[in-house]
Amino acid sequence: MSVRISGVDLPKSKRGIIGLTYLYGISKSLSKKILSSVGIDENMKVMDWSDEKISNIRKYISNHVKIEGELRSEIQLSIKRLMDIGCYRGTRHRKRLPLRGQKTKNNCRTRKGRKKTVANKKKAAK
Repeated sequence: MSVRISGVDLPKSKRGIIGLTYLYGISKSLSKKILSSVGIDENMKVMDWSDEKISNIRKYISNHVKIEGELRSEIQLSIKRLMDIGCYRGTRHRKRLPLRGQKTKNNCRTRKGRKKTVANKKKAAK
């Protein structure tokens, strides 16, 4: 039996605290908080959860935590808002450059993409 929460299959063989982190928007600390509030041992494997425990986790997540599609759309809307108002972070997003003060002369290949080689100018004949 596989555990499915909001469209994501959780790995059966992992501990509960790690299994919940497979959901977008749930970190280890939030996972720990969810399991403690529902009353499940964090070291219990996902395959050992009963149907009642799974339904309790689903209820808690739906009532208290934004995850997956809802969270992704909220993040995209906040980035779009920054771009629309034209603030510094918004312009950096628009140019696809790092926006938290990193240097860009040598690094930031992840944001800028692969190197684009620029040909040298040819010297004028005398």
